[in-house]
Amino acid sequence: QVQLVESGGGSVQVGGSRRLSCVASGITFSERAMGWYRRAPGQEREFVAVITAEGRAYLADSVTGRFTISKDNAKNAVYLEMNSLKPEDTATYYCNAPIGALKRMGRFVCPWGQGTQVTVSS
Repeated sequence: QVQLVESGGGSVQVGGSRRLSCVASGITFSERAMGWYRRAPGQEREFVAVITAEGRAYLADSVTGRFTISKDNAKNAVYLEMNSLKPEDTATYYCNAPIGALKRMGRFVCPWGQGTQVTVSS
């Protein structure tokens, strides 16, 4: 069964940090790119970061220099380290495995999980 479980969200103050985790099951994790995406209230889900099977990372311009994506193939896990958080980072964060294009919203391998909510307040 294909499943994604995100965790690590919560409330954080402006300038703070948070580390999100996503564990995948039912896919050949080590052969897949894995990405993080977010949906802010009233907005479309958007690309945040992706890491290829070879370990190359790409980030959205809005988070470059603040967020880092990494993965652990042995744990079927992908992580998002978020620093210098801003109110505009408030969103529900999701992970998934993109098919084809890496840095935009397209097709994905897995059904979307529940996501994990991050709220940044001053």
